[in-house]
Amino acid sequence: MNMMTGAGQPQVAALDISKLDVNFTTRRGEVNAVKQLELSVPRGTVLGVVGESGSGKSVSAYAVLQLLEANGRVTGGSICFDGINLLELSSTELKDIRGREIAMIFQNPRAALNPVRSVGRQIADVLVAHSRVARSQSKAKAVELLQQVEIRDAESRYHAYPFELSGGMCQRVGIALALACEPRLLIADEPTTGLDITTQNSVMELMMTLVRQRQMSAILITHDLALASAYCDEVVVMRDGRRIESGRPEQLFNHPVDAYTRKLVDATPHKGKSVRQLLPAAQQQSAVVKAAPGEVVLSVKHLAREFRSASGTVQAVKDLSFDLRKGECLGLVGESGSGKSTTALMVARLLDTSAGSIQLFGDNPQEYVDIATIPSAKFMRHDQRARVQMVFQDAGDSIDPRHTAFQAIEQPLRGLTRQGRAQRRARVAELADLVGLPQHLLNRFPHQLSGGQRARVNIARAVAVSPDVLVLDEPTAALDVSIQAVVLNLLADLQAQLGLSYLFISHDLYVVRMLCDRVMVMCNGEVVESGDTGQVMNSPVHAYTRQLLSAMPALPGVDEATDAARSNRLRPPSLRL
Repeated sequence: MNMMTGAGQPQVAALDISKLDVNFTTRRGEVNAVKQLELSVPRGTVLGVVGESGSGKSVSAYAVLQLLEANGRVTGGSICFDGINLLELSSTELKDIRGREIAMIFQNPRAALNPVRSVGRQIADVLVAHSRVARSQSKAKAVELLQQVEIRDAESRYHAYPFELSGGMCQRVGIALALACEPRLLIADEPTTGLDITTQNSVMELMMTLVRQRQMSAILITHDLALASAYCDEVVVMRDGRRIESGRPEQLFNHPVDAYTRKLVDATPHKGKSVRQLLPAAQQQSAVVKAAPGEVVLSVKHLAREFRSASGTVQAVKDLSFDLRKGECLGLVGESGSGKSTTALMVARLLDTSAGSIQLFGDNPQEYVDIATIPSAKFMRHDQRARVQMVFQDAGDSIDPRHTAFQAIEQPLRGLTRQGRAQRRARVAELADLVGLPQHLLNRFPHQLSGGQRARVNIARAVAVSPDVLVLDEPTAALDVSIQAVVLNLLADLQAQLGLSYLFISHDLYVVRMLCDRVMVMCNGEVVESGDTGQVMNSPVHAYTRQLLSAMPALPGVDEATDAARSNRLRPPSLRL
């Protein structure tokens, strides 16, 4: 399965996967996760593999290096690397190829790194094991690699542990590990999940620059179609373990043949699209009419938070003030470390403030409660607790794994209301219907639910006690685009039906543009720009806001500026504008 060059000559594939089948043995029987898969990666090219969770993207990648879980195995087909079938190699022969010839960047960089060994020593270990670098020379080479992936003060970072680094820095270390032995094929599995937009852009630019400088081949696995469009020469769409269709990004995403690809494209947020338009046409029934924002329900004045450590004091949030009105959605955007999540935790009273007030207003605007004066430890059982609730970034991690969906939704009712058992049971059933969670799923545990179902449980739990304010911290960051579309529409409908006020934190500016009435842009703990969402997004005043907007990838043909930026990225460095 070779691609053709412009002259009509076939390019030799660095990796050729033919009729691959991968099965997993489960308590419910055999699961065929990958079915007759055909993939080819020509030398010096970047292949994108896109699709939703469960489509077989990552399983296919793990099969290449035979890193499948214990219950998984390849049951058919071939995986040829430079003409050698990797499935026929012994474990010793395959071990020699891993890292040296084929390397992988994993989805969760912090989890992929050894937590009890410094990042520099981990790179040195790879160099000694696969590059025949002497141990005495390994430190200098590791520091050089850290410098190549643009980690500042690489000499001191050599001794840092993963927990001491940000997510973006951990991802850079992961890239350094993968490229340490100068492999010929790089597999990047969701390398930017959870990163803010500018860090994502920086990491991808760095990775692709190194790939092209070294004339490597690469596979980029992602559920982000815009990201694949920006960096890949060809894109393959997978569903249910099968290859659905493929082509160059411009052709594939502008003129998809398969209905599934069209669904993914339509569900991808971009400029000029409404929340309803993310859904399939059959589901785009009339939206609930949202009332105009009412009186102020939350007023934050001169909020500040500092953290002290052995190295000094860090001012995470500085003199922050804003109002949130009834029925309004206020967006909060910025890079990791800008102070967004710290602000969210303080407003939700899960973190104490260093200064400032957080005033909650009732029916009478003259009467308010400054909940910042209530210590966070005591606020959990305070009578004001029900008025401010939070939806967390990872719905799976924020639900007790020992609790069923019913118990998770019921939890705030038990702690914050005086409802009897029968009342709570009826309320949980009502909430399940409200968020579109089928009743038969209420007895399932989190690991038995899909990502979208866990998100619905998380939202139902948050609205169970009829709060005035809902703080949403990256509620769709880890979701597939089609599931994200459903969750965003659910949030929009709930706000219109219940008159909720949202403080919505996200690094996806397209989502913020669709959902939020106003937006605040944070940088280094301060708001550098704020205003109506359309005004800020279309005519940004501050250079930092313009930087965030320019870093957003988009599908080809949707945004001319982004198309031009993509074309510039793919040129050799010497020819870039």
